[in-house]
Amino acid sequence: MKSGRIGAKKKAHQLAKYLRAERPDYAYLKQVFRELRAILEIPVPHPSQRLPDVPSDEEIRRYYEVVWQTRNFQDMVLVKTLLYTGVRVSELVNIRLTEVDVERCQIRINQGKGGKDRIVPFPTTFKEVLAMHIERMREKHAVYLFESNRKHKYTDRGVRKLLSRYAEAAGLQRAISPHKFRHYLLTWLKKQGIDDALIQPYSGHASRESLEVYSRLAIAEAQEQYNQVIGQFPI
Repeated sequence: MKSGRIGAKKKAHQLAKYLRAERPDYAYLKQVFRELRAILEIPVPHPSQRLPDVPSDEEIRRYYEVVWQTRNFQDMVLVKTLLYTGVRVSELVNIRLTEVDVERCQIRINQGKGGKDRIVPFPTTFKEVLAMHIERMREKHAVYLFESNRKHKYTDRGVRKLLSRYAEAAGLQRAISPHKFRHYLLTWLKKQGIDDALIQPYSGHASRESLEVYSRLAIAEAQEQYNQVIGQFPI
């Protein structure tokens, strides 16, 4: 406590004498102290945000090389879907076959984080492989894009374990999570010069109420730019 400054508890009792008669509630007190901070010109400290842990291009290449060498077709499709679309793992495991538009190279994410719906693109070079996977799943009478042989959709935990297994096989020093794939894609697109306003419609950061209008205005242009740069993607 600085010299000459009254203790916080004692000062609180002094202020309470002035405020008690007004029977203040929490919202009123919050507003009073907000105004008091402004009058005294006291800045509000903001906690520093840690930058996301983003894998390097080399780590992504090494990782996918191991996936490729296993020749596990479904795992390859899953990893590429995560990398190309940037969807969250909770969204990935809930994608239904009917929500994939192979012709338009789009996947509709229903009830994503925060109850938001959106459309995410994937590259035309992935179109044929994804169509083959969908056909295989339909032959098994699957409902979801990724299901086990027992016709159970993949789980969040199962996908994370799968990714960790490949990261260990690739000899990577740090774990690879679905969210790191998401950070990697969005960071990579930003590096290619795509504006945030174009990335936003399929990144999952638009409000649900404005999504449909916003998507009609921007998704076509966003996907056009996505298609222009995705050919340079590391895998």
